[in-house]
Amino acid sequence: MSAPVEVVLSADSAGQLFNCAVFDPHSGSEFLSYRGGNTSSRSLTVLNGEYILGAQLGKNFINVWEIQRKDQLQQKIVCPGIVTCLCASPDGLYVLAGIAEAIYLWEMSTGNLLAILSRHYQDVSCICFTDDSSHFVSGGKDNLALIWNLSSVVQLDSSRTPEPRHILSRHSLPITDIHCGLMGPQARVATASLDQTVKVWEVSSGEMLLSVLFDVGIMSVTFDPCEYFLFCGGSDGNIFQVSLCSTSLSRDKTFQTDSDGNQVFKGHRNLVTCLSVSMDGTLLLSGSNDETVRMWDVQSKQCIWSINHKGPVTNAVIIPAPANMFLADSHPAVPLPRFSRHLNPSEQGDGTGSGGMCLRLGADTQSVFGDGENTKVRVSELEEEVKTLKKINKDLYEFSTQLLTKPN
Repeated sequence: MSAPVEVVLSADSAGQLFNCAVFDPHSGSEFLSYRGGNTSSRSLTVLNGEYILGAQLGKNFINVWEIQRKDQLQQKIVCPGIVTCLCASPDGLYVLAGIAEAIYLWEMSTGNLLAILSRHYQDVSCICFTDDSSHFVSGGKDNLALIWNLSSVVQLDSSRTPEPRHILSRHSLPITDIHCGLMGPQARVATASLDQTVKVWEVSSGEMLLSVLFDVGIMSVTFDPCEYFLFCGGSDGNIFQVSLCSTSLSRDKTFQTDSDGNQVFKGHRNLVTCLSVSMDGTLLLSGSNDETVRMWDVQSKQCIWSINHKGPVTNAVIIPAPANMFLADSHPAVPLPRFSRHLNPSEQGDGTGSGGMCLRLGADTQSVFGDGENTKVRVSELEEEVKTLKKINKDLYEFSTQLLTKPN
Protein backbone atom coordinates (compact mmCIF):
# COMPACT_ATOMS: atom_id res chain seq x y z
CA MET A 1 0.00 0.00 0.00
CA SER A 2 1.35 3.43 -0.94
CA ALA A 3 1.75 6.05 1.77
CA PRO A 4 -1.23 8.42 2.08
CA VAL A 5 -1.00 12.06 1.11
CA GLU A 6 -2.81 13.25 4.25
CA VAL A 7 -3.49 11.72 7.65
CA VAL A 8 -5.68 12.49 10.64
CA LEU A 9 -3.94 13.08 13.98
CA SER A 10 -6.15 13.06 17.07
CA ALA A 11 -5.96 12.81 20.86
CA ASP A 12 -8.34 12.66 23.82
CA SER A 13 -8.15 13.61 27.47
CA ALA A 14 -8.37 10.05 28.79
CA GLY A 15 -5.30 8.51 27.15
CA GLN A 16 -6.51 4.96 27.85
CA LEU A 17 -5.92 3.50 24.37
CA PHE A 18 -3.19 5.91 23.27
CA ASN A 19 -1.99 9.44 23.77
CA CYS A 20 -2.57 10.26 20.11
CA ALA A 21 -3.25 8.24 16.98
CA VAL A 22 -2.99 8.52 13.20
CA PHE A 23 -5.93 7.56 10.97
CA ASP A 24 -6.73 7.27 7.27
CA PRO A 25 -8.84 10.34 6.39
CA HIS A 26 -10.90 8.39 3.84
CA SER A 27 -11.70 5.19 5.74
CA GLY A 28 -11.04 6.07 9.39
CA SER A 29 -8.78 3.02 9.83
CA GLU A 30 -5.97 3.42 12.33
CA PHE A 31 -2.41 3.62 11.00
CA LEU A 32 -0.35 4.32 14.12
CA SER A 33 -0.73 5.15 17.78
CA TYR A 34 1.61 6.83 20.24
CA ARG A 35 1.42 5.84 23.89
CA GLY A 36 2.22 7.56 27.15
CA GLY A 37 0.17 10.16 29.03
CA ASN A 38 -2.61 12.31 27.57
CA THR A 39 -2.58 15.61 25.71
CA SER A 40 -4.39 18.80 26.63
CA SER A 41 -6.50 20.84 24.23
CA ARG A 42 -4.73 22.89 21.49
CA SER A 43 -1.44 21.25 22.51
CA LEU A 44 -0.66 18.60 19.89
CA THR A 45 1.74 19.60 17.11
CA VAL A 46 4.11 18.07 14.55
CA LEU A 47 7.63 19.49 14.48
CA ASN A 48 9.36 19.56 11.10
CA GLY A 49 7.71 16.28 10.05
CA GLU A 50 10.02 14.40 12.46
CA TYR A 51 8.59 14.70 15.98
CA ILE A 52 5.18 14.76 17.59
CA LEU A 53 4.91 17.07 20.61
CA GLY A 54 1.99 16.91 23.03
CA ALA A 55 1.63 18.92 26.24
CA GLN A 56 0.68 16.64 29.13
CA LEU A 57 -2.78 17.43 30.48
CA GLY A 58 -2.51 19.32 33.78
CA LYS A 59 1.28 18.85 34.04
CA ASN A 60 4.31 21.02 33.36
CA PHE A 61 5.95 18.94 30.63
CA ILE A 62 5.67 18.11 26.94
CA ASN A 63 5.76 14.51 25.66
CA VAL A 64 7.88 13.90 22.56
CA TRP A 65 7.85 11.03 20.08
CA GLU A 66 9.99 10.44 17.01
CA ILE A 67 7.30 10.29 14.39
CA GLN A 68 8.16 6.78 13.11
CA ARG A 69 8.87 5.25 16.57
CA LYS A 70 5.34 4.95 17.84
CA ASP A 71 6.04 2.50 20.67
CA GLN A 72 8.61 4.58 22.49
CA LEU A 73 8.11 7.89 24.28
CA GLN A 74 11.39 9.60 23.42
CA GLN A 75 11.62 12.28 26.06
CA LYS A 76 9.78 14.75 28.26
CA ILE A 77 10.46 18.45 27.98
CA VAL A 78 10.05 20.06 31.39
CA CYS A 79 8.45 23.53 31.23
CA PRO A 80 8.19 26.37 33.77
CA GLY A 81 4.47 25.67 34.25
CA ILE A 82 1.41 23.88 32.90
CA VAL A 83 1.22 24.26 29.11
CA THR A 84 -2.19 25.52 27.98
CA CYS A 85 -1.45 25.52 24.23
CA LEU A 86 1.40 24.50 21.97
CA CYS A 87 2.36 25.16 18.35
CA ALA A 88 5.42 24.46 16.15
CA SER A 89 6.24 26.81 13.30
CA PRO A 90 5.64 25.36 9.80
CA ASP A 91 9.33 25.78 8.96
CA GLY A 92 10.27 23.69 12.00
CA LEU A 93 12.55 26.34 13.52
CA TYR A 94 10.52 27.46 16.53
CA VAL A 95 8.06 26.18 19.13
CA LEU A 96 5.55 28.34 21.00
CA ALA A 97 3.88 27.39 24.27
CA GLY A 98 1.27 29.19 26.33
CA ILE A 99 2.06 28.88 30.03
CA ALA A 100 -0.40 30.75 32.26
CA GLU A 101 -0.65 34.29 30.81
CA ALA A 102 2.79 34.17 29.09
CA ILE A 103 3.99 32.90 25.70
CA TYR A 104 7.32 31.06 25.61
CA LEU A 105 9.32 30.91 22.36
CA TRP A 106 12.05 28.29 21.87
CA GLU A 107 14.53 27.91 19.03
CA MET A 108 14.65 24.29 17.93
CA SER A 109 18.24 24.20 16.66
CA THR A 110 19.61 25.01 20.12
CA GLY A 111 16.77 24.58 22.61
CA ASN A 112 17.33 28.19 23.70
CA LEU A 113 14.42 30.10 25.20
CA LEU A 114 14.41 33.23 23.05
CA ALA A 115 11.51 35.18 24.53
CA ILE A 116 8.83 35.26 27.21
CA LEU A 117 5.94 37.42 26.04
CA SER A 118 3.68 38.69 28.81
CA ARG A 119 1.05 40.82 27.09
CA HIS A 120 -2.00 38.72 27.99
CA TYR A 121 -3.68 39.39 31.32
CA GLN A 122 -5.16 35.91 31.76
CA ASP A 123 -4.25 32.41 30.54
CA VAL A 124 -3.29 31.99 26.89
CA SER A 125 -5.82 29.59 25.35
CA CYS A 126 -4.58 29.16 21.75
CA ILE A 127 -1.65 29.98 19.46
CA CYS A 128 -1.37 29.72 15.69
CA PHE A 129 1.42 30.46 13.18
CA THR A 130 0.88 31.84 9.70
CA ASP A 131 1.77 29.38 6.95
CA ASP A 132 5.11 31.09 6.22
CA SER A 133 6.10 31.24 9.92
CA SER A 134 6.55 35.03 9.72
CA HIS A 135 3.78 35.85 12.22
CA PHE A 136 1.82 34.14 14.96
CA VAL A 137 -1.46 34.94 16.67
CA SER A 138 -2.26 34.28 20.33
CA GLY A 139 -5.65 34.27 22.01
CA GLY A 140 -6.44 34.36 25.70
CA LYS A 141 -9.07 34.26 28.38
CA ASP A 142 -8.64 38.04 28.64
CA ASN A 143 -10.77 38.33 25.43
CA LEU A 144 -7.75 39.54 23.44
CA ALA A 145 -6.10 38.18 20.31
CA LEU A 146 -2.58 39.47 19.60
CA ILE A 147 -0.79 39.39 16.24
CA TRP A 148 3.00 39.07 16.62
CA ASN A 149 5.75 39.59 14.04
CA LEU A 150 8.27 36.80 14.67
CA SER A 151 11.25 38.85 13.51
CA SER A 152 10.48 41.55 16.10
CA VAL A 153 10.25 38.93 18.84
CA VAL A 154 13.49 37.16 17.85
CA GLN A 155 15.79 40.13 18.30
CA LEU A 156 19.29 40.79 19.51
CA ASP A 157 18.52 43.74 21.75
CA SER A 158 17.38 42.18 25.01
CA SER A 159 16.71 45.61 26.51
CA ARG A 160 13.66 46.09 24.28
CA THR A 161 10.42 44.35 25.17
CA PRO A 162 8.73 42.87 22.07
CA GLU A 163 5.30 44.32 21.37
CA PRO A 164 2.48 42.75 19.33
CA ARG A 165 1.98 44.13 15.84
CA HIS A 166 -1.77 44.39 16.39
CA ILE A 167 -4.11 43.98 19.36
CA LEU A 168 -7.52 42.59 18.43
CA SER A 169 -9.93 43.63 21.17
CA ARG A 170 -13.42 43.28 19.70
CA HIS A 171 -14.37 40.10 21.60
CA SER A 172 -16.21 40.43 24.92
CA LEU A 173 -15.53 36.93 26.31
CA PRO A 174 -12.55 34.52 26.21
CA ILE A 175 -11.02 33.46 22.90
CA THR A 176 -11.51 29.73 22.35
CA ASP A 177 -9.77 29.09 19.01
CA ILE A 178 -7.73 30.75 16.26
CA HIS A 179 -7.11 29.75 12.67
CA CYS A 180 -4.74 31.45 10.21
CA GLY A 181 -5.38 31.21 6.49
CA LEU A 182 -2.77 31.10 3.74
CA MET A 183 -0.62 33.88 2.23
CA GLY A 184 1.67 34.61 5.19
CA PRO A 185 1.53 38.26 6.32
CA GLN A 186 -1.29 38.90 3.83
CA ALA A 187 -3.42 36.16 5.39
CA ARG A 188 -6.73 36.42 7.14
CA VAL A 189 -7.16 35.04 10.64
CA ALA A 190 -10.37 33.84 12.29
CA THR A 191 -10.98 34.06 16.05
CA ALA A 192 -13.75 32.19 17.90
CA SER A 193 -15.10 33.21 21.29
CA LEU A 194 -17.55 32.36 24.02
CA ASP A 195 -19.26 35.66 23.18
CA GLN A 196 -21.05 33.71 20.40
CA THR A 197 -19.15 35.39 17.59
CA VAL A 198 -16.46 34.49 15.09
CA LYS A 199 -14.47 37.38 13.70
CA VAL A 200 -12.24 37.50 10.62
CA TRP A 201 -9.26 39.85 10.59
CA GLU A 202 -6.51 40.93 8.23
CA VAL A 203 -3.06 40.07 9.60
CA SER A 204 -1.24 42.95 7.88
CA SER A 205 -3.52 45.75 9.09
CA GLY A 206 -5.29 44.22 12.09
CA GLU A 207 -8.58 45.38 10.58
CA MET A 208 -11.73 43.38 11.31
CA LEU A 209 -13.27 42.21 8.03
CA LEU A 210 -16.25 40.22 9.30
CA SER A 211 -18.13 39.39 12.49
CA VAL A 212 -20.69 36.60 12.58
CA LEU A 213 -23.06 36.22 15.53
CA PHE A 214 -24.44 32.79 16.49
CA ASP A 215 -26.98 31.54 19.03
CA VAL A 216 -24.32 29.60 20.98
CA GLY A 217 -20.73 30.01 22.09
CA ILE A 218 -18.19 28.99 19.45
CA MET A 219 -15.47 26.58 20.56
CA SER A 220 -13.52 25.98 17.32
CA VAL A 221 -13.02 27.56 13.92
CA THR A 222 -11.28 26.91 10.59
CA PHE A 223 -11.25 27.99 6.93
CA ASP A 224 -11.23 25.76 3.90
CA PRO A 225 -7.95 26.22 1.94
CA CYS A 226 -9.56 28.50 -0.67
CA GLU A 227 -11.38 30.46 2.05
CA TYR A 228 -14.74 30.04 0.39
CA PHE A 229 -16.21 28.89 3.73
CA LEU A 230 -15.73 29.43 7.44
CA PHE A 231 -16.52 26.44 9.67
CA CYS A 232 -17.47 27.11 13.29
CA GLY A 233 -17.93 24.49 16.01
CA GLY A 234 -20.66 25.32 18.51
CA SER A 235 -21.07 24.51 22.18
CA ASP A 236 -24.32 22.72 21.24
CA GLY A 237 -22.55 20.18 18.99
CA ASN A 238 -23.52 21.80 15.70
CA ILE A 239 -20.98 22.86 13.07
CA PHE A 240 -21.91 26.02 11.19
CA GLN A 241 -20.73 26.63 7.63
CA VAL A 242 -20.53 30.34 6.78
CA SER A 243 -20.16 31.37 3.14
CA LEU A 244 -17.48 34.01 2.57
CA CYS A 245 -18.49 34.55 -1.06
CA SER A 246 -22.01 35.86 -0.59
CA THR A 247 -22.69 39.06 -2.53
CA SER A 248 -24.91 40.32 0.29
CA LEU A 249 -22.25 39.82 2.94
CA SER A 250 -22.03 42.72 5.38
CA ARG A 251 -19.34 43.34 7.95
CA ASP A 252 -21.62 42.34 10.84
CA LYS A 253 -24.09 39.54 10.30
CA THR A 254 -26.16 37.04 12.23
CA PHE A 255 -25.90 33.43 11.08
CA GLN A 256 -28.93 32.02 9.30
CA THR A 257 -29.12 28.97 7.07
CA ASP A 258 -29.86 29.77 3.44
CA SER A 259 -29.21 28.64 -0.12
CA ASP A 260 -26.01 30.71 -0.43
CA GLY A 261 -23.86 28.20 1.45
CA ASN A 262 -24.73 28.92 5.09
CA GLN A 263 -25.49 25.44 6.37
CA VAL A 264 -25.27 23.29 9.51
CA PHE A 265 -23.58 19.91 10.10
CA LYS A 266 -25.54 17.92 12.70
CA GLY A 267 -24.31 14.82 14.51
CA HIS A 268 -22.23 15.66 17.58
CA ARG A 269 -23.99 15.53 20.95
CA ASN A 270 -21.64 17.87 22.82
CA LEU A 271 -19.47 20.90 22.13
CA VAL A 272 -17.17 20.73 19.09
CA THR A 273 -13.59 21.18 20.30
CA CYS A 274 -11.63 21.10 17.04
CA LEU A 275 -12.08 21.44 13.28
CA SER A 276 -9.85 20.86 10.27
CA VAL A 277 -10.34 20.76 6.47
CA SER A 278 -8.49 18.60 3.93
CA MET A 279 -6.17 20.17 1.35
CA ASP A 280 -8.72 19.80 -1.46
CA GLY A 281 -11.51 21.29 0.67
CA THR A 282 -13.84 18.29 0.29
CA LEU A 283 -13.49 16.79 3.79
CA LEU A 284 -14.17 18.36 7.19
CA LEU A 285 -12.81 16.75 10.37
CA SER A 286 -14.35 17.46 13.77
CA GLY A 287 -13.65 16.40 17.32
CA SER A 288 -16.05 16.74 20.23
CA ASN A 289 -16.55 16.36 23.95
CA ASP A 290 -18.98 13.56 23.04
CA GLU A 291 -15.78 11.44 22.67
CA THR A 292 -16.01 11.05 18.89
CA VAL A 293 -14.04 12.21 15.88
CA ARG A 294 -16.13 12.57 12.72
CA MET A 295 -15.25 13.05 9.07
CA TRP A 296 -17.77 14.93 6.94
CA ASP A 297 -18.30 15.37 3.24
CA VAL A 298 -18.44 19.15 2.85
CA GLN A 299 -20.75 19.19 -0.15
CA SER A 300 -23.42 16.78 1.15
CA LYS A 301 -22.96 17.56 4.89
CA GLN A 302 -23.05 13.80 5.54
CA CYS A 303 -20.84 12.04 8.09
CA ILE A 304 -18.50 9.61 6.27
CA TRP A 305 -17.11 7.88 9.35
CA SER A 306 -16.92 8.27 13.11
CA ILE A 307 -14.29 7.05 15.58
CA ASN A 308 -15.04 6.57 19.26
CA HIS A 309 -12.45 7.72 21.78
CA LYS A 310 -12.33 6.98 25.51
CA GLY A 311 -12.60 10.61 26.56
CA PRO A 312 -13.39 14.09 25.26
CA VAL A 313 -11.42 14.79 22.08
CA THR A 314 -8.81 17.48 22.76
CA ASN A 315 -7.08 17.59 19.37
CA ALA A 316 -8.01 16.52 15.83
CA VAL A 317 -6.34 17.78 12.68
CA ILE A 318 -5.75 16.77 9.05
CA ILE A 319 -2.06 17.14 8.17
CA PRO A 320 0.14 16.25 5.18
CA ALA A 321 1.58 12.80 5.86
CA PRO A 322 5.19 13.25 7.06
CA ALA A 323 7.67 11.37 4.86
CA ASN A 324 9.21 9.54 7.85
CA MET A 325 5.93 8.40 9.40
CA PHE A 326 5.75 5.10 7.51
CA LEU A 327 9.50 4.40 7.19
CA ALA A 328 10.54 2.23 10.13
CA ASP A 329 14.29 2.67 9.58
CA SER A 330 14.28 6.46 9.26
CA HIS A 331 15.49 8.80 11.97
CA PRO A 332 15.27 12.55 12.51
CA ALA A 333 17.93 14.50 10.66
CA VAL A 334 18.60 16.63 13.75
CA PRO A 335 18.26 15.40 17.35
CA LEU A 336 15.89 17.36 19.54
CA PRO A 337 17.85 19.58 21.96
CA ARG A 338 17.17 20.03 25.63
CA PHE A 339 14.83 22.98 26.14
CA SER A 340 16.10 25.80 28.31
CA ARG A 341 13.76 27.10 31.02
CA HIS A 342 15.49 30.47 31.36
CA LEU A 343 16.11 33.37 28.99
CA ASN A 344 19.79 33.45 30.01
CA PRO A 345 20.74 29.79 30.43
CA SER A 346 24.39 30.51 31.18
CA GLU A 347 23.40 32.70 34.12
CA GLN A 348 20.87 30.24 35.48
CA GLY A 349 23.02 27.11 35.08
CA ASP A 350 20.54 25.85 32.50
CA GLY A 351 22.46 24.93 29.37
CA THR A 352 21.25 24.70 25.81
CA GLY A 353 20.45 21.50 23.99
CA SER A 354 24.15 20.67 23.63
CA GLY A 355 24.79 21.61 27.22
CA GLY A 356 27.00 24.56 26.35
CA MET A 357 27.16 28.12 25.20
CA CYS A 358 25.61 29.80 22.20
CA LEU A 359 27.26 32.55 20.15
CA ARG A 360 24.62 34.59 18.36
CA LEU A 361 26.05 35.80 15.06
CA GLY A 362 22.98 37.49 13.64
CA ALA A 363 19.21 37.63 13.71
CA ASP A 364 18.82 34.25 12.02
CA THR A 365 22.26 32.67 12.46
CA GLN A 366 23.59 30.80 15.44
CA SER A 367 26.64 28.67 16.15
CA VAL A 368 26.41 26.21 19.03
CA PHE A 369 29.39 24.74 20.83
CA GLY A 370 29.53 21.70 23.02
CA ASP A 371 30.24 21.70 26.71
CA GLY A 372 33.29 21.13 28.87
CA GLU A 373 36.71 20.81 27.25
CA ASN A 374 35.27 20.91 23.73
CA THR A 375 34.00 24.43 24.39
CA LYS A 376 37.42 25.61 25.61
CA VAL A 377 39.17 24.05 22.62
CA ARG A 378 36.80 25.61 20.08
CA VAL A 379 36.92 29.02 21.75
CA SER A 380 40.74 28.86 21.67
CA GLU A 381 40.63 27.97 17.98
CA LEU A 382 38.38 30.94 17.31
CA GLU A 383 40.71 33.26 19.21
CA GLU A 384 43.66 32.07 17.11
CA GLU A 385 41.67 32.60 13.91
CA VAL A 386 40.79 36.13 15.02
CA LYS A 387 44.47 36.89 15.72
CA THR A 388 45.43 35.55 12.29
CA LEU A 389 42.76 37.66 10.58
CA LYS A 390 43.93 40.76 12.45
CA LYS A 391 47.52 40.13 11.35
CA ILE A 392 46.46 39.66 7.73
CA ASN A 393 44.40 42.83 7.92
CA LYS A 394 47.37 44.74 9.36
CA ASP A 395 49.71 43.45 6.63
CA LEU A 396 47.23 44.42 3.93
CA TYR A 397 46.89 47.89 5.41
CA GLU A 398 50.66 48.39 5.51
CA PHE A 399 51.03 47.11 1.95
CA SER A 400 48.30 49.43 0.62
CA THR A 401 49.87 52.36 2.48
CA GLN A 402 53.22 51.68 0.84
CA LEU A 403 51.61 51.57 -2.60
CA LEU A 404 49.86 54.88 -2.03
CA THR A 405 52.96 56.65 -0.73
CA LYS A 406 55.40 55.19 -3.28
CA PRO A 407 56.56 57.91 -5.76
CA ASN A 408 55.68 57.36 -9.42
